[in-house]
Amino acid sequence: MSAILITGAEAVVTMDDARRELAGADVLIEHGVITGIGPDLHPHEAAEVVHAAGCIVTPGLVNTHHHLYQTLTRAVPGAQDALLFGWLKTLYPIWSRFGPEEMRVSALTGLAELALSGCTLSSDHLYLFPNGARLEDTIDAAVEVGLRFHPTRGAMSIGESDGGLPPDALVETEKHILDDCIRVIDGFHDPIEGAMVRVGVAPCSPFSVSRELMRDAALLARDKGVRLHTHLAENDEDVADSLSQFGCRPGQYAEDLGWTGDDVWHAHCVKLDEDEIDLFARTRTGVAHCPCSNCRLGSGIAPIRAMREAGVPVGLGVDGSGSNDSGNLIGEARQAMLLQRASGGADAMSARAALEIATRGGAEVLGRDDCGRIGVGKRADIAVWDVSGVEAAGSWDRVALLLAGPRRVRDLFVEGRQVVRDGQLVTIDLPRVLERQRDLAERLAAG
Repeated sequence: MSAILITGAEAVVTMDDARRELAGADVLIEHGVITGIGPDLHPHEAAEVVHAAGCIVTPGLVNTHHHLYQTLTRAVPGAQDALLFGWLKTLYPIWSRFGPEEMRVSALTGLAELALSGCTLSSDHLYLFPNGARLEDTIDAAVEVGLRFHPTRGAMSIGESDGGLPPDALVETEKHILDDCIRVIDGFHDPIEGAMVRVGVAPCSPFSVSRELMRDAALLARDKGVRLHTHLAENDEDVADSLSQFGCRPGQYAEDLGWTGDDVWHAHCVKLDEDEIDLFARTRTGVAHCPCSNCRLGSGIAPIRAMREAGVPVGLGVDGSGSNDSGNLIGEARQAMLLQRASGGADAMSARAALEIATRGGAEVLGRDDCGRIGVGKRADIAVWDVSGVEAAGSWDRVALLLAGPRRVRDLFVEGRQVVRDGQLVTIDLPRVLERQRDLAERLAAG
């Protein structure tokens, strides 16, 4: 079906430049693009009509940071109450037993969970490749599920024998890392508008790769015209390590090695200080805010309101399911709103501001001006939320989804293709995937 008309919604939340919320508007999709918004649109007779009475229509949500492979290691004993570095040391030996199937099945599971929570575009940060695993294991999964996908080729090059955190079996030589970055960019990156797959370069963190690899990765990414991603200033341990190892704070380290600019986004940034926030604002360096993971690992509350007021581009990330134990992006948006209020007062972040971060904000962080908003000419990535149920019963403001609204999307469209219908994933056999996921998790636990 090349044309779809979404009609009868209570409101269409556009996230356009005027942040319009249109009552009684229809949305017309043709060949994967939004071609009309307004009342009483009349498509040709062959169009599929989606009746959205009792629903709010929003842009699809955008996830700017994930580790999809971690959906196989949720709630692992020994890692449930650990801080970041101890958490990693517990899980690295388990992850070292992964292979291509574990990567693919965990990606299918994580992407399915994201889709059901309203996500149409997700990045992923895969930085370990044991036992023959490759980045395309996750790309193939995204194609199956039908989400727009920004995988990043991560890496670790400093193992335990050289003073690093990961076991030596999980690190790679820096030449191989850079060569494989070139391979996956040349093989899978699509720079055109409307692209379904774009590849980024993403050394895991400043404490897991060398200064030389950070610098060379930035040079390679800019030569290839792709984006850069890593973890930065996640907690107090992270900042202390930067001061000890490099003699400077994380923001200065990033700037010195070419890791600032509008083609860069950093995950977490919980501990950025005022000077670093100013640096990110001046250079338009993006931040992937991961509130649930930051709570789970006791990392703290990122100063998101201060970042946005300064002009830092901010999007949302669910982070890995090993440090979040969930991959629900609409729930992540609510958590972002609540944490800013907990630290800055009840007016620190509105429900609409948090929804903007989860849609338009994330698209901007990932360099996708064609996504994250509902407008003529934009890609048809659209979420339909049923607000007629018990979650929103009694709500005076149906657009305030994050205050009173569902945590599961009714319908989801990506590039005009329906991925979720009536709350059910329609692109893959999810029960079969989950059965295999349980088998693999049980095998890992038994090992």
